[in-house]
Amino acid sequence: MNISFRSLIAALIVSAKRPLWNLMGAGRSFVRAGLPVFLIATLVVACSDGSDTTISLDGAGTPPSNPYLADSVAAIPHGDSAQSDSTSVVGPTGPTRALEAEDLTYQHLGPGHFGMAISPEYPDGRRVIWSNGGDRISKLDYDTLEVLAEYTLPGKTLLDAATADAEIAQLDGLQGDALAQQGLVLSAKYLAGLAGVYYLLDADNTLFVGGLKSILAYRDADPSDPTSPIELAAEFPIPSDVGGQFVGANMTFDGHLVMPTSEGWLLVVKRDFSAHTAIQLPGAEGAAAYNQAQLDAGRRPGTFEWVRNSVAVDADGSIYAASLEHMHKVIWDGENLSTDPADGAWTAPYLNSTGVGTGATPTLMGFGDNDRFVVITDGENLMNVVLYWRDAIPAGWATVPGAPSNRIAGQLPANMGDPSLIAIQTEQSVVVGGYGALVVNNAPATIPVGFPAAGVRSLVGFSGADPLFAPSGIQKFSWNPDRQQFEQAWATNKISSVNSVPQVSTGSNTVYTVGARNGDWTVEGIDWSTGEPTFHWVTGSNRYNTLFSGMLMDQEGRIIHTTAFGIVRYDTL
Repeated sequence: MNISFRSLIAALIVSAKRPLWNLMGAGRSFVRAGLPVFLIATLVVACSDGSDTTISLDGAGTPPSNPYLADSVAAIPHGDSAQSDSTSVVGPTGPTRALEAEDLTYQHLGPGHFGMAISPEYPDGRRVIWSNGGDRISKLDYDTLEVLAEYTLPGKTLLDAATADAEIAQLDGLQGDALAQQGLVLSAKYLAGLAGVYYLLDADNTLFVGGLKSILAYRDADPSDPTSPIELAAEFPIPSDVGGQFVGANMTFDGHLVMPTSEGWLLVVKRDFSAHTAIQLPGAEGAAAYNQAQLDAGRRPGTFEWVRNSVAVDADGSIYAASLEHMHKVIWDGENLSTDPADGAWTAPYLNSTGVGTGATPTLMGFGDNDRFVVITDGENLMNVVLYWRDAIPAGWATVPGAPSNRIAGQLPANMGDPSLIAIQTEQSVVVGGYGALVVNNAPATIPVGFPAAGVRSLVGFSGADPLFAPSGIQKFSWNPDRQQFEQAWATNKISSVNSVPQVSTGSNTVYTVGARNGDWTVEGIDWSTGEPTFHWVTGSNRYNTLFSGMLMDQEGRIIHTTAFGIVRYDTL
């Protein structure tokens, strides 16, 4: 989940409340979204010298399993504490076809479900799926997706399936301007005021949800019974001396919650909420004033904040957080947090000409004795993918041309293989498998004249499958350990990754995302080594729109993800 959910939601709501162009007018006028020839020509770009620099996944190591997260393939939004969006589970490889109703299982959940977690096994061997949304906490049977229990959030009324189905049916009957108009209406209707999108499931089957001002712990009323009611077991209010709102959640490898705030605080909290420690990131003294200035300028929380993404955690006690203009490594020794370089901590800048910072949660790359990095995208108009050395900078390391820090091991523009591209930014994390790093383009293909800049990303929400708006472009980079160099592996505009966070299966050497073809929603499979499309499934309906949530796989390798109003599992393998 990297997605910086609140940033995306804020953009959707702003545009919904500021209809500055006539969506229903007869004389439609569109401008390009900075994607000229790139969207027309089919392009696959190889490495600069024509050789294949795709590195063996074994050469980088794999993220360690965190023993305090749920013993399943999906315990945290990006799959692991490294935030990699990768899995070794073998996923589907085709064939291409239109799916029928019997090929998938769909369950209504209500609005605002941006992810799910698979539980450890209960005493009887069963598992459940937990999901937190805008009006409820849901618990589903792992095998059937039947709703076993729901916890209604305070002050909320549950959206019923019939109403949600009617909204989807209306969307499916619209296109172009009318579809964009209705998408904005639904964004304001169902996503306004959304909180509590950050979550993780621990080894004891407790779902921790980071609300704006507290951490909430949900459990089974009977821990041995998967069908028992959900109870709110405990709540940890944000300490009075800690500023900001929670913008992420992770777990240390000694079993403590790690929660960053929008004003640059890191909290490490015992899971029973009996104790905590907190520290400010370097430079965070001005974070409160910065955030307040954005509010005073009429910008919504989440769109412009000093920290607006979650954190990555390594097994050695390192925590990686990105602030407005810097990447930070913070050390946790089991009792205390430190930002002191003498303890191994560091702070290093990244480029930020937009002034809004990175949209990516940091992702870890390289484990064990291999080259080790933390990866983000920066704040340039044409964003770069940036690798930082996680540990000591190698002796004699030369500063990468154009990089603002010697700690940067690689910095390459995410131009989707088009050298003429001048602008691209996303709110998604970099997908990492082995030494490969993948980014997608979420900029709509066209933008209506007069459309508010703050709402541009809304066009790839409910409207994202429409050919007028469907984005195009996926790009992979690779670290070459022999050359000690960051290189482009491939880029393609053959495929649209509309709004989902992709997932790579190293087991099947395939990247999965939700895309669009000819106005229909699809599931796309892409060869991780070459970027070539391998298969796609046509689903058609907005019912199966990821709406900015991430792709996941279950224990059997079936693709599963949340949707605008529910959850869907593709039962074909």
